Amino acid sequence: MPALALALLSAAVWAQPLTAQPLEAIWYTRNGAATTAVFVAHADRISVVSPQVFAFDAAGGIHGALDPQVVATARAQHVKVIPLVMNPGFDQALMHTLLTVAEPRARAIRSMAALCREQHLDGVQFDVENVHVSDRDAFTSFVRESVDSVHRAGCSVSAAVVPRTSDDAGPTAYHRWIYDNWRGVYDYKALADTLDFLSYMTYAQHTGGSPAGPVGGYPWIKASLEYLLSLGVPPQKISLGIPGYSDHWYPAWDWRAGAHMTGSDISYAEGQRLLTQFGVAARWDDVQKSPYAMWENAGVFEHLWLEDVRAFEAKLALVRQYKLRGYSVWLLGLEDPRVWALRHAILK
Repeated sequence: MPALALALLSAAVWAQPLTAQPLEAIWYTRNGAATTAVFVAHADRISVVSPQVFAFDAAGGIHGALDPQVVATARAQHVKVIPLVMNPGFDQALMHTLLTVAEPRARAIRSMAALCREQHLDGVQFDVENVHVSDRDAFTSFVRESVDSVHRAGCSVSAAVVPRTSDDAGPTAYHRWIYDNWRGVYDYKALADTLDFLSYMTYAQHTGGSPAGPVGGYPWIKASLEYLLSLGVPPQKISLGIPGYSDHWYPAWDWRAGAHMTGSDISYAEGQRLLTQFGVAARWDDVQKSPYAMWENAGVFEHLWLEDVRAFEAKLALVRQYKLRGYSVWLLGLEDPRVWALRHAILK
């Protein structure tokens, strides 16, 4: 999409009022009593539940199991069941084999279709990450062949994809590493042309391996989204990733890495507990549109970036302003409970 056209699109969508038009609300889960309880409590406000429970093996088989209570609740509440299928541990070598070796590649494609039929699913979503950029074409063709097979089995096919703001690898060794191994493999336009939709994972802007910063800062999310649109990916094929989790950075030591800063994904409730423990209040960053805090612990500073209801609403506004199909939230049970009062965000 030319720059002028994108600018006109941006101006038009920002001029649109926020309405109660339905959005597709995808919430990711993992098997476990705590996550299941949250899903049961809020299933009436979720349109798709997407459990991260299935994984490829090196031979192309798929292993895993759905929580029967999640499935039963989903069916009773008319929630679509679209589980993730991932490369376990985001194993790069395993995925390279599946993409480039004929026999396991063919078996993986057959396994996807069999999973749909046997589990009576509404769809499947690829959660294939940490794939080297050199496998871009192989991944695109693998997805294309999988879509043909899985559609014939009666299921939708989508992919959760890591975002980027351009096709420039970046200025530092860190930027080049994350581009080559996490961001660069996705040919977004080719994937969108084939798949039913993309869940665009606009979170993990900062991680445990990076300096402290927002989980998904507003300017970065907006830039990532506008880049995707500039490639010609239709808005109705984009589900915007919204983080439900928060991040805490703190000093650590181990015998391999020595002393270093590290970060952990935590729940909103745990973030509130940390603020109480250290007697600090979070401040709102109106540029990043997230609250943050820092405090001294025995002479060393720790950092916290929260994802609260106000941050959720700011990201949700982008979904409406750009007329996207909906949003995808990682991870159910970590969110600020106040998001469930956002009735304008709910499909049903």
